[in-house]
Parts: sequence; structure tokens; C-alpha cells
Amino acid sequence: MPRPIHATIHTAALHHNLARVRQAVPDAKVWAVVKANAYGHGIERAYEGLRGADGFALLDLAEAERVRQLGWRGPILLLEGVFEARDLELCSRLGLWHAVHCDEQIDMLAAHKTQVPHRVFLKMNSGMNRLGFRPERYRAAWARLNALPQVDEISFMTHFSDADGPRGVAHQMAIFNAAAQDLPGERTLSNSAATLRHAAADERVRADWVRAGIALYGSAPDYPENDAARWGTRPTMTLATRLIATQQLQAGDTVGYGSRFTADGPLTIGVAACGYADGYPRHCDTGTPVLVNGIRTRLVGRVSMDMLTVDLTPLIAAGVPVGFGSEVTLWGQASNGAVLGVDEVASAAGTVSWELLTALAQRVPVAVDGEG
Repeated sequence: MPRPIHATIHTAALHHNLARVRQAVPDAKVWAVVKANAYGHGIERAYEGLRGADGFALLDLAEAERVRQLGWRGPILLLEGVFEARDLELCSRLGLWHAVHCDEQIDMLAAHKTQVPHRVFLKMNSGMNRLGFRPERYRAAWARLNALPQVDEISFMTHFSDADGPRGVAHQMAIFNAAAQDLPGERTLSNSAATLRHAAADERVRADWVRAGIALYGSAPDYPENDAARWGTRPTMTLATRLIATQQLQAGDTVGYGSRFTADGPLTIGVAACGYADGYPRHCDTGTPVLVNGIRTRLVGRVSMDMLTVDLTPLIAAGVPVGFGSEVTLWGQASNGAVLGVDEVASAAGTVSWELLTALAQRVPVAVDGEG
């Protein structure tokens, strides 16, 4: 039989999280961001839970084709726009909306032969300093686009660099509003952090569209200041496996490569079928939270390629039967309903949930569960 490790995608949780985003911004439309293969969940697996969105936002043409093949006829936005001139042909054929963030993309549009003008989103660099026209050049870029017969409607966008922290969004909002003032068209400004932290209180921040990404997938965009429970979202991916062995340690015994953990007394540990080749972060070390049979415990020692080891003391102390075949939840929801947030595991690894979700290894079987 196959190794017991598996991931489960919770459709009902995706649906719930989308509703939670809508609750935060009831008068705005919602882009469901499904870049990076729906944050590692799989576009095809996530689609049913997210099809209630007003549009899908993503990065590349292959992802856009997959969404269209699923039957979606609504808006699809290419968040980074096109990468070469011939991409515009597929934009025309698939009816894609696309960002315009540089002069080269305007040049491509000017040379593009099309019967159907394009809907574009003109991006401003309001302080992130990645993509977009600087504020002093923004209106000139708009004038160029507005003069092109290849362009139909022009909308406006920017991206907040500090929506999840104390600096907030006010400084970028002021820059954006000054440069885009009186330009006609819809606006999309807020990512997940801005949507949950700032948009509910300020109609200018929520604008016409919000771009919901990590919040849809059950993670808190501003962890550790807030966790997913604070925002009312549920885990959409569970990574689980089973114990394949137990070991009895005595004082002085060590565990795993590098002998990073030493028992200070008698200790029972379990060996779980999960390692960094499955996408579990190698940087997790002793103390990282794990659920065994729905009971919270900790990792001990180093994560290896195919296995990791956990302390079974809390289960033994509680009189919970544990041994070969016991359920191990690496993140997500255990069978008894207990939840281990992916943010906690990511924090223990010194990274963010975005990385863990998108790094799920191809060898891990994935199933879809309609229950949240």
C-alpha cells in the first residue's frame, strides 16, 4: 500500500473563507487569487469552493486556460500582464483582462492587431517598488493607453507593501489618490491584509475590487499579530500522515541526524511518515507543534527526507491510546476537529504559510473533501 501521507483540500472551507472576505467588504467585488496553482491547492480542486467570486486573478496564460476550461466565463485578470507580444493573442481569444505596468507592455498593445479592444489595469508603483509606473509618470501612461484603439476600458491598481504591519496603507493611498485623482475607471488596491485590516473601515481602500489571496486559504495575512481564528477563516488544506513506529528512549538518548535532541529522562517518541521531500519544512526543529490523534504535541529532533519524530508524552499522560497507525496532523484539521494552523508551523520554520502551502511535494496524494 502507499505511504500514509496525504493532503486534503476542504471545499467548504474555501467557500466559507470567500464569504468571510465578502463580509469584510460587502460593497466591493472580489478577485479570487489562484496564482501558484491556487496557492498549492490545485486550481481544479479549489475551483468549486471559489467559483462564487466575481473574478479570478492569476499570473500566467496556462493558469488562465485551465480556469476557462473549468467553465468560468467571468473576468480573469493577469496580475503581471503579458510577458511577450504574442501573449496578447491569447488574451484576445480567452477574453482576459491584464495589468499594464511598463512602457514595453503599452508598446506591445500599440502593435497588436485585434478586433476586440482589451480591458487593462494600469498599475502604479506607489511604494512597493516592484512593478508599476511611478506616480509622476502615471497620467502620461494612462494618456498613451487611452489613445490606443486596442484598449477599451482602463482600470487602476496598486499593491500595498505594509498592509500587514504597523505602517499600514495610508502613505500609499495618499500617493495613489493624488496621482489617479479624477481618472475614470474601476480600482483594485487591497490584498488580503488590506482587505481584512483596513478596507472595512475605508471605502477608498476597498475600492471597486479586492484581491483576496492567502485569506481564502485559511491563513492569517498578519500572523502572528492575528491568527486565522481572529479573522474567522478556516483551514483549506490538511496535511496528515500516520505513525509508522515508536521508540522508547532513556535519559541521554539522542534523536535523528546531528543528535539535535537529547532525552532528559524516559520518553516515548513516534516516527511519522513525513519529511522535507513531502514539502514539510526542514527548518522545523524541536518544539514545532504537531497533532497526534488530535492531541497537541511537539516535534523532536531534525526533520529528515521521509520521516520526522514526535513526542508522545501528552497522549500517554492523557491516557489516549497511541501507536503504530495513529493519525498525525502536520497542519490543518484533525479527525476530532482539532485545528493546527499552517501559520504556526510556518513560524516555527522561520517562514510564512504562503511558502508551505505552495511547496507541497508532487509525491503527496491530494484528495478533495466537501466538508469544511
